[in-house]
Amino acid sequence: MARSCVLLKYGELMLKGRNRGTFERYLREAVQHAVAGASAPVRISQRPGVVVLSGDLPREELVERAQRVLGVSVVQPVLRCGRSAEDTVDTVLRALAERFGSPAGTAPRRFAVRAHRRDKSFPMSSEQLAAHVGSRVVEEWGWPVDLGDPDVEITIEVDQREVFVGLDRQRGRGGLPVGASGRALVMLSGGYDSPVAAYRAMRRGLRCDFLHFTGAPLTGPSSTYKAYALTRQLDRFQGDSRLHVIPIGNAQRALATSGAGNLQVVAQRRLMVRTAEALATELGAQALVTGDSLGQVSSQTLANMATVEQASALPLLRPLVAWDKDEIIGEARRIGTAEISTLPDEDCCSLLAPPRVATRTTPAQFERVERRLDIDELVPKLLADVQVHVPGSD
Repeated sequence: MARSCVLLKYGELMLKGRNRGTFERYLREAVQHAVAGASAPVRISQRPGVVVLSGDLPREELVERAQRVLGVSVVQPVLRCGRSAEDTVDTVLRALAERFGSPAGTAPRRFAVRAHRRDKSFPMSSEQLAAHVGSRVVEEWGWPVDLGDPDVEITIEVDQREVFVGLDRQRGRGGLPVGASGRALVMLSGGYDSPVAAYRAMRRGLRCDFLHFTGAPLTGPSSTYKAYALTRQLDRFQGDSRLHVIPIGNAQRALATSGAGNLQVVAQRRLMVRTAEALATELGAQALVTGDSLGQVSSQTLANMATVEQASALPLLRPLVAWDKDEIIGEARRIGTAEISTLPDEDCCSLLAPPRVATRTTPAQFERVERRLDIDELVPKLLADVQVHVPGSD
């Protein structure tokens, strides 16, 4: 009897050579995380170029969880059946009946059959199988064949142990599985930008830890609550996320009293990057990730971004550097962080900000202020106050 399952098909992984096995291992881990906590046990079977998910849980839930997996280009709900032409025909007719009801009460639709044999030992060629199934659909349903622009596309895939029949193909998230490209530390604020930057970094195979700077004790805990909620949402794509929270309010006040003036905002950013670099080194992260978008605010001019970047020996990755705000908000809605980002909070970045922010800075301008503050001593003090949260996801 045909049973429901879901196929996850590779994207870029198909282009990998000798190290493809490593990428597949990370993909298996990502799939296991995505189905953890499902309403029923899920069986995971890895075949060449495809992962098969099956179980007794509702198909909609299985598809929704499958669509969380980074590194998958296509999510395809299918029926699996025995390896014979007649089993395949019966399963195709069942799938059509489940979708459209009966031939008598259904308007004719143009259809095509696309057959593919991963196992060439099947006795019929792909073209013969497609023609055989197509003729039976014409006979039973009376639909015309249209191979160029069909209303309904029936896909048939012959595997080593069974045949998969499907009527739908949904886009996966693409990219690379989390962890395949290394580890990074995301500087996470409460706005739209940094959560989207984190997602784009994860989509390129980076496993991400998260660092949030709060203005405490000069501000309340609202920004920490937002960062916690954002990390929880992003954890759906990788699992085992950690949120590190560092209060920086007193250090910001010290910068202001050290005469930072219109350099205050960029000086804060340099301090945050220095602190993030030190934490990243402890965590074994190989890069920092920020939500900077070129020219979006005064602290993100090209000159200021270069000045901030030189405060860290680690690479400073900016996945959104060429994105505009509408693109960022659109992506935030797609990944489920937009509603959280709109919640009110006390942003430490605007704390003690001067009326005018310097837009053309150089590292040399900060030597005096940072020397007065004794940055090398301040960073370990900030790290000593770090709090670690493990939000987790459903």
